[in-house]
Amino acid sequence: MPDRTFTLEEAQSLLPILESLLRRAMQSKKQIESVDEEFQEVNHRVFLNGGMFLDVIHLARRRGEREKAIQAIKDAIGEIDAAGVQIKDLDIGLLDFPCEVDGQVILLCWKLGEAAIAHWHGTDEGFSARKPIDARISRSGGPGGSSSVN
Repeated sequence: MPDRTFTLEEAQSLLPILESLLRRAMQSKKQIESVDEEFQEVNHRVFLNGGMFLDVIHLARRRGEREKAIQAIKDAIGEIDAAGVQIKDLDIGLLDFPCEVDGQVILLCWKLGEAAIAHWHGTDEGFSARKPIDARISRSGGPGGSSSVN
């Protein structure tokens, strides 16, 4: 069982903060990819030319930007993880929230761009097995519900 489970309402209330963290991590990932692409191009030109003069100040600055972006990703992912939320795919912004319903743990599933959490799937399933939230899940954790926060 996960360290923390969420009710649908609790998970929904976290979305604005999580969306901001997720966007920061995704933007930092794009920054890293941009720097890596630039470095690969420079390496290729050096190889083809048998060596050349490089703008080492620019390259050092870009390396610093890359390191800063790596730390931003680590920080954002760390905050999301500390909240008990699972990052399933950073490229598309996919998050899962463990939720206990009728004594069973399921995953509330949200993708960046969706207005609200409207899907779920089993813990042994993935995004392609998403099902719409039903009344059983909507009321879990309310009066008499079975969701718990540990």
